[in-house]
Amino acid sequence: MNVHYLFSLIAVVALCLIAFVGVEWLGLQALFGVVLPYAAVLTFVVAFWYRVWSWARSPVPFRIPTTCGQQKSLPWINAAKIDNPTTTGAVIVRMLLEIFCFRSLFRNTHMSFHETGTGVRITYRWEIWLWVFAMAFHYSFLVVLLRHMRFFFEPVPMVIQLLENLDSFFRIEWMSSVVGIGLPGVFVSGLVLLAAVTFLFLRRLLSPKIRYISLAADYFPLFLIMAIALTGIMMRYFLKTDIVGVKSLVWGLVTLQPALPETVGSLFYVHLFLVTVLLVYFPFSKLMHMGGVFLSPTRNLTTDTRARRHVNPWNYPVKVHTYEEYEDDFREKMIDAGLPVEKEQE
Repeated sequence: MNVHYLFSLIAVVALCLIAFVGVEWLGLQALFGVVLPYAAVLTFVVAFWYRVWSWARSPVPFRIPTTCGQQKSLPWINAAKIDNPTTTGAVIVRMLLEIFCFRSLFRNTHMSFHETGTGVRITYRWEIWLWVFAMAFHYSFLVVLLRHMRFFFEPVPMVIQLLENLDSFFRIEWMSSVVGIGLPGVFVSGLVLLAAVTFLFLRRLLSPKIRYISLAADYFPLFLIMAIALTGIMMRYFLKTDIVGVKSLVWGLVTLQPALPETVGSLFYVHLFLVTVLLVYFPFSKLMHMGGVFLSPTRNLTTDTRARRHVNPWNYPVKVHTYEEYEDDFREKMIDAGLPVEKEQE
């Protein structure tokens, strides 16, 4: 049984306890509120840039795009312009569909074996729910990130205010009766983010094949994002947090004049510490597909190998021995051996 998820869960719980004990008992608000956020942002920017730059500098000697349709060849054969692009415009369309719509994941299928009276039958099933929850996860994460930009601007831009109004359009009345009067507007993106990351975790845990190949590094970001969402929901709906104090702390970090308000509770520092851990972990993990998708040669290249020849730039001049030279060197021996020659001996 794959128990790697336990190591990741224990690691995330330990991170929460470290921040809580450090703030609540040891009084290390300056460490978790100032030093670590600055270090995390610096690490994220430098490591992210380095990895993208190293990928961009890597030569791509061959055309290796993933093809899902007929390549352009003869005029009377219909070609798949998007799935097998031969022009830069088609590549751009394909990249946009991949980045914003997860087109390859949308077409993903699941293979399974079924016993029948005549033998084993292979069937393929469309995995639509994986695409739905992946889209929900990424877009809800984006909305949550954009909403939090209100802490970094003064005054808050109109675009962010509009996004907050749209995100809190739906009201959940039963939460008001449970939590109490005065419940703030419910942000749908936070709840969708928590539901989506929970689905991705359960899929990885309950599917035997996926669980078999999963490592602790696959579970850790799921638990980390889950903990970030949970602490954020707790601060907004259950354990009230001084938003003005949070705003002053973040604004002090942005203006390089950090200040630690006394009204901010330890739960906020736990939430902030988990975010800093995610920033540091991001460039060194599989989450870097966010930057790598733009540099993937399986997506950003045209498939025009039938239209023109692509020469490997790694090739270096090699002295060759042509057949004409070979025959000049061994013509007499070839004639004696009865081998045919193109040019008779003088």
